[in-house]
Amino acid sequence: MRLPRRRRPGGTGPAEPGSGEHAALDRFERAQKWLDERLGTTGFARAALRKVFPDHWSFLLGEIALFCLVVLIFTGVFMTFFFTPDTRETIYNGAYTPLAGQHVSAAYDSTLRLSFEVKAGLLMRQTHHWAALVFLAAIVIHLCRIFFTGAFRRPRELNWVIGMVLLFLAMAEGFTGYSLPDDLLSGVGLRITYSVVLAIPVIGTWVAYLLFGGEFPAPDMISRLFVFHVMLLPALLLALVAVHIAILVLQKHTQFPGTGRTERNVVGMRFWPGQTFKSVSLLLLVAAVCAGLGGLVQINPVWQYGPYNPANVSSPAQPDWYLAWADGLLRLGGPWSFKVLGYTVSENFWPAILFPSIAFGVVILWPWVERRFTRDRVEHHLLDRPRDAPARTATGLAGLLLFFIPFLEGGNDILAVLLHVSVESITRTLQYAFFVAPVVTWLVAFWVCRSLRATQVHPAAATAGVRLRRTASGGYETVSLEPGGGGGPAE
Repeated sequence: MRLPRRRRPGGTGPAEPGSGEHAALDRFERAQKWLDERLGTTGFARAALRKVFPDHWSFLLGEIALFCLVVLIFTGVFMTFFFTPDTRETIYNGAYTPLAGQHVSAAYDSTLRLSFEVKAGLLMRQTHHWAALVFLAAIVIHLCRIFFTGAFRRPRELNWVIGMVLLFLAMAEGFTGYSLPDDLLSGVGLRITYSVVLAIPVIGTWVAYLLFGGEFPAPDMISRLFVFHVMLLPALLLALVAVHIAILVLQKHTQFPGTGRTERNVVGMRFWPGQTFKSVSLLLLVAAVCAGLGGLVQINPVWQYGPYNPANVSSPAQPDWYLAWADGLLRLGGPWSFKVLGYTVSENFWPAILFPSIAFGVVILWPWVERRFTRDRVEHHLLDRPRDAPARTATGLAGLLLFFIPFLEGGNDILAVLLHVSVESITRTLQYAFFVAPVVTWLVAFWVCRSLRATQVHPAAATAGVRLRRTASGGYETVSLEPGGGGGPAE
């Protein structure tokens, strides 16, 4: 015997299968229509979902940086619930017994409690730190890819400048972040930074007071760095990231030359569904790698350094990798100090103010510098191979070496221990290399690129060889066995 189908309350007939799904779909369509009538979202969404992205691994470098920023935001918000940005003195009586009873700042005390007493606190701290290191590395490699392939050329000059500003903001964000715990290592770095800021001609003392709140170590120092780290710099960073992505969406995406690729099209996969699933997978991978590093690889153990004391200094002491070049420049610089119109030009001015200003100024203005010399004013949507622009590639490699040598000098004490030589010998050798190595690198790179461009030989690929072919006139010609290879007369 079959039971009658259950009737809906107040209804006159049986409920149809899937009626709930149809109702939900109808509500979604009504909401979509409501938004489209007011904001015109349908056309924008359709164009965004159909946007084509080139299918090349190097274009994912920017996404890695973006996803590291997502990890930084989530872990950073978690840590703000437990961190105290204050330099007032307190007595530590937490779980880390070697420091029990020590006079420490409230910032250092809260950092130790976050690391040892808050569940998953140490994991969040270390994941945040590792994500910051990967974030900067992805930005630097991404900018190198853009430079060496010529992706900065017209019409993308503005996005190149924005990318460089994002690099500066990311470095400032990283520096203010690892200075917040008020440990001995970060305190030494802050003291060096305070001296560098004072070296700015004319306005150095006012800038130092604005940033540090007084003569170092000022009581408002940590609280001001906290405001920069969690409010001002992130706001600027997120705003410029949004502008950077908006310009990327509005402009045509660049791509490498290849079959079917021209200056007027983009060959690849659409944003939906192919690129979306690839990006989501990369987001999960980046988050997993950062979390794995945070859980398995120790970094910045502030409890080993101890609280900051102006009378002490840790040795060996190096900043994070993205600022090691700045520390190395100070170690390479000479004792050149004098007065001009009553103002003191400090020995810190040359390596820490003048050189970075000139170097980064040239990099920011490079699209216009290259245009001036090449007289190339047309739009470019196809990328160059590094060999196609020998002067640009040689200049880029020489410029990287100008930062890599100070990077090595930033760890001269560690190199001296590993190589069993004196610190002075390391410094003297790198001082000579700072002037000689970039010149040699430029000449070698320029010659190699010109040779590769002339021969069209891939330096990492084995050739398939050639064979002789009889011509109709009775002679012989060589035929390349490479796909699409042509022939030429035999010698």
